[in-house]
Amino acid sequence: MATAAEKKDPTMWSSLLHAGLAGSFMRFPHVAAEARGLRDARAGAAVYGVPFDATNISRTGSNYGPRGMRDVSCQFLAYNAMLDFDLVEALRPVDCGDCEVIPGDPARTFERAEADIGQILDAGALPVTLGGEHSVTIPAVRAVCDRHSDPGLVLVDTHLDTAPDVGGEPLSHCCPVSRAVDAGFDPANIVLVAISGWMNPRTELEYCRDNGITVIWLEEIWERGTAWAVERCLEVVGAAADGAYLSFDIDSLDAAHAPGTCCPTPGGLTSREAIELVRGISAGGLLGVDVVEVAPSLDATATTAVLGCRIALEAMAFHAGAGRQA
Repeated sequence: MATAAEKKDPTMWSSLLHAGLAGSFMRFPHVAAEARGLRDARAGAAVYGVPFDATNISRTGSNYGPRGMRDVSCQFLAYNAMLDFDLVEALRPVDCGDCEVIPGDPARTFERAEADIGQILDAGALPVTLGGEHSVTIPAVRAVCDRHSDPGLVLVDTHLDTAPDVGGEPLSHCCPVSRAVDAGFDPANIVLVAISGWMNPRTELEYCRDNGITVIWLEEIWERGTAWAVERCLEVVGAAADGAYLSFDIDSLDAAHAPGTCCPTPGGLTSREAIELVRGISAGGLLGVDVVEVAPSLDATATTAVLGCRIALEAMAFHAGAGRQA
């Protein structure tokens, strides 16, 4: 006969949501970004923060993004009742802490981040990178390209992010897609989703056209819906032999849903549309994922950080097969 301890439900409330020790994402155990330790922990996913915000051309504050998303993550369970899916059972996720940022120095900061994310990949775990501005995608995609010869890339954003540089700085948060191409991503296997016509210079659009990068405009999602957008994304990245990396910029959402970001987007995605996109894109499995541009200090409430946390959670869950168990 089972004892009371054996019958205890690990997903059941035991106290206040915000009680107890805090600091890690979803209270996942902390494991350093070292392949051996991650393998010993049998981690299938590892959260990693890059609190870097030194090249931003708009409002700053996303350096508090990793902490902000960790702080609000206690509002969520790792269990989805509708899907009867337990993320901890499926992935044994851990939190690797933050990159040791060198203020004002993207090159040396990204060397450190790339090395840490590489260790996560070498352990066979999914790197879940929390930004920080969108430049933190650069070390992540470089680490992926070092280990995969034919990866695809899906970027959900209001901006194209294909700038060659900004004032001579090639590691700007306006450049993650162009740096991904430099690292080895085939432009034919890159799709940019929910892009707005505003705040995208002609140079960046020409880069997409010249290199054959697929762009799904925000208005196309209004007209055709998220299911169509997911299908189109999977068509593009499905040609990549090794799978897809997902980069999610919180400024792709309507400013009413995500006000705490560096460049808010009036008329952007709804929260539901964002979740539908992430679930559909992640369902086939991911090489890595990041959630960037969450800036808690620019939000009167925790709304944007909560949504960023939800996006990371959905990506991990559907990567691990949550939808297939429904």
